[in-house]
Amino acid sequence: MNFINDIKLRYKSGNIVEKLIYINLAIFLFTLFVSVFKDLYRGQMNWVLEWFSLEDSFSSLLTKPWTIITYGFLHADFLHILLNLITLYFIGNLFITYFTQKQLLNFYLLGTFSGGLLYIISHNYFPLFDGKSSILVGASAGISAIFIGITTYIPNYQLKLRFIGFVKLWNLAAIWIGLDILALSGTNAGGHFAHLGGALFGFLYVNQVSDKKIKIWEKIASLFKSKKHLRTVYKSGKKSNLNKSTSLTQQQIDGILDKISKSGYDTLSKAEKDFLFKQGRK
Repeated sequence: MNFINDIKLRYKSGNIVEKLIYINLAIFLFTLFVSVFKDLYRGQMNWVLEWFSLEDSFSSLLTKPWTIITYGFLHADFLHILLNLITLYFIGNLFITYFTQKQLLNFYLLGTFSGGLLYIISHNYFPLFDGKSSILVGASAGISAIFIGITTYIPNYQLKLRFIGFVKLWNLAAIWIGLDILALSGTNAGGHFAHLGGALFGFLYVNQVSDKKIKIWEKIASLFKSKKHLRTVYKSGKKSNLNKSTSLTQQQIDGILDKISKSGYDTLSKAEKDFLFKQGRK
C-alpha cells in the first residue's frame, strides 16, 4: 500500500509532463494485463485496442469518434512506450520552461488529433495503402507537436548530448522530421504520416498564434532599422571616435540578439530592453 500511496503522491505533486507519463504507463500496464487474459481465452483482439485505437477509415471514426484522441495513450510494446516517454520527459520539460502546462496539454491533445486526421487522410488517398488495413497507436504525434512547437519558438537553443556536445534544437528537429519523411514508403508509413501531422500542428500554432513569437520578431525588425540609421550618421568628420562607438554599440546589439535567440525576449533585463527601445528610436 505504501508503494501505491507513493505513486499517488508523486502523481499529484508532479507537473503535466510527469502526469502524462504516469497516465501512459498506467494504460500500458492495463493493456498488458488485458492481453494476458485475452491470450488465455484465445481472444481475437485486445478489447482495449479494439475500442480505443484509431482505425484507418472515416466510417470507423464516425462510429468511434473518441479514438482520434485515445489512440495517443496506447502503445504497441515496451520499446515503443519507452522511447516515447523518454522523449516526452526531456522535450516536455523544456517546453514548459517557455510555455504553460495547460499549453503543453493542448499541444499533446491537438497534435494527437492532427496526426490522427492526417493518418486517415493518407490511408484513403495514397495508392500505397490500397488493400491494406491498420490501426494507429502511440503518443508520437502529440510529442511531435510539442517538439516542433518548442523548436519553432527557440530554434537556436542548444542541448548538450553525451559523446556529441552541444547541438542546436533545430538540428535535432530536422533529423526527427527527415527520418519520418524517409520512412513514408516503409511498413509503418501511416504512423509516420501521423508524426508529420502532429509536427505540422506544432509549427503552425507557434508560428501563427504565439504572441511572444510575434513580439520577438518585431524587436529584431526594429534593430535592423536602427542599424541603417547608424550607418548613415557615422559618415561625419569624427571618424575614429564614431567607429569606436559603432563597434561598442554593435557588440551590445549582437550580444542581446544572441540572448534573444537562445532564451527569448522575456529573459532580457530592464536595462537591455531599454537599450533596444532607444536604438529602435534613433
